Amino acid sequence: MQEYIQRRVLEICAYILETQATVRQAAAVFQVSKSTVHKDMTERLPCLNKQLAQQVKAVLEHNKAERHLRGGEATRRKYSAKVGEQKGIVAAR
Repeated sequence: MQEYIQRRVLEICAYILETQATVRQAAAVFQVSKSTVHKDMTERLPCLNKQLAQQVKAVLEHNKAERHLRGGEATRRKYSAKVGEQKGIVAAR
């Protein structure tokens, strides 16, 4: 594995453990794809440090277990904002 990849893997690992970030959040911060983050954490990190890999795996599994809740909350906010906009338009008329 090339040195820059090893460095990226360890940096992303540290970020996820520090912030409990999701794969999407980590990908946005490090400007790589979700697939890259996922591959780094599930395939490359265990080759570098098994203990860190287990800790990251626990965070990712926790985030995966909560994703349906996050999606529902995002949908609720989206439609709440849409209804608010429509009421504002109706009130302006």
